[in-house]
Amino acid sequence: MMICISLAPRAQSADTSSKVKPDSSQAAAVFAQDSTKAVRVHMYDTVMAQLAKTNRYFNTEGKALQYDINPVRPDPQQDWLVYLVGGVLLLLGIIRTTYLKYFSDLFRAFLNPTLSQRQLKDQLSQSPFPNFLLNAFFVVSLGLYLYLMMYRLNYPTDAIAWMLIPGLMLLVGIIYAVKYIVLRFCGWLFGNEDLIDAYVFILYLINKILGVLLAPFLVILAFCEPQIAVTSLYISVFFIVLLIVYRYVRSYSLVRQYLSFSKLHFFLYLCAFEVVPVLIITKVLLIWLTGNP
Repeated sequence: MMICISLAPRAQSADTSSKVKPDSSQAAAVFAQDSTKAVRVHMYDTVMAQLAKTNRYFNTEGKALQYDINPVRPDPQQDWLVYLVGGVLLLLGIIRTTYLKYFSDLFRAFLNPTLSQRQLKDQLSQSPFPNFLLNAFFVVSLGLYLYLMMYRLNYPTDAIAWMLIPGLMLLVGIIYAVKYIVLRFCGWLFGNEDLIDAYVFILYLINKILGVLLAPFLVILAFCEPQIAVTSLYISVFFIVLLIVYRYVRSYSLVRQYLSFSKLHFFLYLCAFEVVPVLIITKVLLIWLTGNP
């Protein structure tokens, strides 16, 4: 009886010690792992933390918050517009870098009408390839500008953008190609080829300048906030109207040197061959896009 009593506590204490030992060893192992995890710090984190404290550009302690004025675009489906506008600007940069003298002569002819008629006209006419490239750039730039104008005026253009943008560029190209052919035919028919040649030079000179002028507005209309985009749209329309008025002022002074006519006849010509076709094309596009006559 005494033996049982004496053995029982020993057995119980042995069981207790056997239970405690694994738990204590496991706890020590966990503590050792936690201590190694806490102590182990990568050298990159140490260097970056030190740089953030010492470098004035990274240290933001005590400085006011700066908010991003260019947030991420909410519509990922418009990413193709980045590549399109970037490609247009890249094309302009390549043309200007490759034909720098032609570019400078072009703006000199635009800013100095008297000098352009005497000297620069022949120089620009003797460079057919850059002349063709800038005419093509005008077609691309104006076609994309018309699409962005409709996009900012909330016309339904997203679903048919892949077809509408090339269609607008093709439409602009066809209009000016037909105008060029008609003018050349009229010059041959009425025997005023010199007059038509000078008028065509002024017409396509203004078009090239307009294509270059629209380049920054393409970026603003494509990527800026709606308020800024709409404001720049009105500014661009003002510059387009200003260039058109300047073109007809120069054309009127040129034609007066060859022909005698009244201002009323010149105004009727503008309405019949310039304003009315643009209004008809605009009406057709609006009917096609909205479906409302």
